[in-house]
Amino acid sequence: MLEIPCPFCGPRPEVEFRCGGEADIRRPADPDRCSDRAWTDYLWNRTNPKGVHRERWWHVHGCRRWFVVSRHTVSDTILAVSDSGQTAQPQETAADG
Repeated sequence: MLEIPCPFCGPRPEVEFRCGGEADIRRPADPDRCSDRAWTDYLWNRTNPKGVHRERWWHVHGCRRWFVVSRHTVSDTILAVSDSGQTAQPQETAADG
C-alpha cells in the first residue's frame, strides 16, 4: 500500500485519501468563448506521463484538506508534497537512503 505524507497530518495510508487528478490544469479564462475542442481538452484530456507527475490529493479521512503530490508514476515514489497553494518541496523518502 502507498503511504502518502500529508503535509498537515504526516504519513498516512493511501486508503485515507482520494486522488483529484492532474494538479496543474487551468480553467479557460472565458469558457463561453472557448471552442468545443478546447473545452473538451480542459474537461477530459490529461497528460498521463510515464515519470514524474503532479497530482492533487484530498485527505478525506483525515484533515479533509487538499494538497499536491509529485509522484513518479512507474515506481509510485513520492518525491515532493506541498499545500495546494505552494510549490512542492522535496520530502525525504525511503528511496533516498
